[in-house]
Amino acid sequence: MEMYDLIVVGSGPGGYVAAERAGALGKKVLLIEKGFLGGVCTNWGCIPTKSLLNGAKQHKHALEGERFGLEAQSVGYNLEKAMAWKQDTVETLRGGIGFLMKSNKVETVFGEAIFVDPHTVKVGETVYKGDFLIVATGSSPFVPPIPGGKLSHVLTSDEILSVEKVPASLTIIGGGVIGVEFASYFSMIGTKVTVIEMMDEILPMMDADFAKMMRRELKGVNFKLGCKVEEVTPDGVLFTDAKGAKQDLESELVLMSVGRRPNVGGLENLKLDIGRSGVVVNEQLQTNIANVYAIGDVNGKSLLAHSASRMAEVAISNIFGTTKQRMRYNAIPWAVYSNPEAAGCGLTETEAAKRGIAIKSHTTQMRSNGRFLAEQGKRAGGLVKVIASSETNVIVGVHLLGPYSSEMIWGAAAIIEAELRIQDVKEIVFPHPSVSELIKDACFALDHTL
Repeated sequence: MEMYDLIVVGSGPGGYVAAERAGALGKKVLLIEKGFLGGVCTNWGCIPTKSLLNGAKQHKHALEGERFGLEAQSVGYNLEKAMAWKQDTVETLRGGIGFLMKSNKVETVFGEAIFVDPHTVKVGETVYKGDFLIVATGSSPFVPPIPGGKLSHVLTSDEILSVEKVPASLTIIGGGVIGVEFASYFSMIGTKVTVIEMMDEILPMMDADFAKMMRRELKGVNFKLGCKVEEVTPDGVLFTDAKGAKQDLESELVLMSVGRRPNVGGLENLKLDIGRSGVVVNEQLQTNIANVYAIGDVNGKSLLAHSASRMAEVAISNIFGTTKQRMRYNAIPWAVYSNPEAAGCGLTETEAAKRGIAIKSHTTQMRSNGRFLAEQGKRAGGLVKVIASSETNVIVGVHLLGPYSSEMIWGAAAIIEAELRIQDVKEIVFPHPSVSELIKDACFALDHTL
């Protein structure tokens, strides 16, 4: 029986990064994956959805291109070619992860891992032992027990990535990030889209003003807020609206998008402490079993790909490093890759109030920015909000709605992680013309002193 310094189960953005980092340190590492390298993010999440969204945005921009001087005789959308582009992107990245594992001398085994004990994992008839174990088994779409939820035209975010024709109508149950991204995509390619959300607003992590504008900018989507789905029928969805009235909505396809739950099945032999959100871990990502760590969606702390990757780095540092690290969640950015994009990092005004933090904030319209105006025009909407402590001037939140938001938000994460003050950001030189200048503009609006 071969011994390993580390066994990693699951090859998503947490698992493969953990294996790579440990391999780069010269450790003997085994990576076990039951499906495809890259996990949900590469194969059914981040990458395929962004591939499709990019094509849909190109299509929409072409249709609206006349005001920019673009005169196209005919603009169509070919779903088959879009799906082929998506699949080629996925397979290319999947191969890249495989190359990364070989480059770092990580042994990869495909098959379902059976956890025997905290040091032993079995795949098929082969038993593997390791000094340390990292559980990175991810999460799966949650399908609530709604009558009719298993009908053939009801899909999760996994299945909808393989539709063979553009549906005439689509009802999305759930107005979170996944639901909004798919709503944006299908509405841009001609589908009549309705989003049914139980809460009073979509995107609960987003600043309330931004969520309202997001709905306004998603002009091809009909939002039903404060509504409860009662049943999915062969022809559509029955729901109770915000006033308590029963509604019957016809729909060709239905997307269940009410969240994800951690894949904790099969961990019983490890005797791990498992709570409602997932495997319980400390700040070092260590479980109640000293040699077992749990990273990514399976611990339920932050269900984001980049969170999983950072958790991997923290875990490897604590297992093999000389400097121990802890996982910090105060400066983790999020992004919605719809059209328009949105992103945020740190606290919203509502969250700051709940924590008793006295704040000051300023919201700037994106259309006041030169590059935004040149590329989007006067009719487009967008916002930038900077939130700072009114006592210390330390920036505690940055929120963006508009183009390039997902590319700019890393700067906000750096600002918040470094605990920069308004004055500090005002001294940074931003490129011109760039939409990012709006962050500095908002800071000057909060503090006019030089």
